[in-house]
Amino acid sequence: MRHSEKYKLYLWIINTLKTCGGMTLEELGRKWVENKVIGGNPLTRTSFFRYRDAILNMFGIVIDCDRETYRYYIGNPEVLYDPSLERWLYSTMTVHGILADSVGMKERVALENVPAGLQYLGIIIEAMHMNHRLRMGYKKFRAEGYEKTVCPYALKLFHQRWYLLARTEEDQMRIYALDRMTSLSMTEERFMMPENFSAQQYFAEYYGVLTDDTPLTHLVVRAHQWMPDYLRTLPLHHSQRELSSGDGYTDFSFEVRPTSDFMGELLKFGNGIEILEPVNIRERMRQKIVETLKRY
Repeated sequence: MRHSEKYKLYLWIINTLKTCGGMTLEELGRKWVENKVIGGNPLTRTSFFRYRDAILNMFGIVIDCDRETYRYYIGNPEVLYDPSLERWLYSTMTVHGILADSVGMKERVALENVPAGLQYLGIIIEAMHMNHRLRMGYKKFRAEGYEKTVCPYALKLFHQRWYLLARTEEDQMRIYALDRMTSLSMTEERFMMPENFSAQQYFAEYYGVLTDDTPLTHLVVRAHQWMPDYLRTLPLHHSQRELSSGDGYTDFSFEVRPTSDFMGELLKFGNGIEILEPVNIRERMRQKIVETLKRY
């Protein structure tokens, strides 16, 4: 069974139990056949338990059983509203499933394009789950291609591109764009994943995927015109705090490492954003604007 088919049946079980509030295995099985989840084939007890374990491992969603009524239900519904990777995967795949079942609506739904590399997502997720090393062919822009064996730690989606955070054989953490991979296969060699590793914590002080040695900085940014409302409804970083407002502006603070990713994000807002402090970062931004003007 393909990865996409597995995800679809997992989501069907989750959404059915969430909607119905709980069902016996027999009730779930009848609905499974009625909806022709796998071509109308019955849902066996063994298969259900296997799918239940996979749902827990992939999404962190617990499917419990009431021993008095033998009804299965989602034991930790709060996970469905938790802004974590599991919640993101669940919501993304749910949308994918809805759109796949509504092909007639494709001309009325506009989605952002994601470059090549999506074919490697299934292999990477499986390798991460099993802690297996990956053998990867990779070619940077304007550079020679090479092959490398890496330990997959985390995936990150940033500006329509998927990135793999991995530990190399030289024991260094590196970021690889999936659209620059030329080949990928899972090896039989396992690796030890640190128990306390968290992708959210690893990227917490950064914006984007660049994780260099730029110092952690307290930035104060002034948002002009329409920008305050934009930042309020869609914060740039989890450390964003609103400080004060004046006539036509609002000041925000950030505790972030101002890498090229972050500076570039501020630049795209043009004169709607102004860095107030620190002075060296304000000057760095001014120089970027000056260099940009030279192009014109």
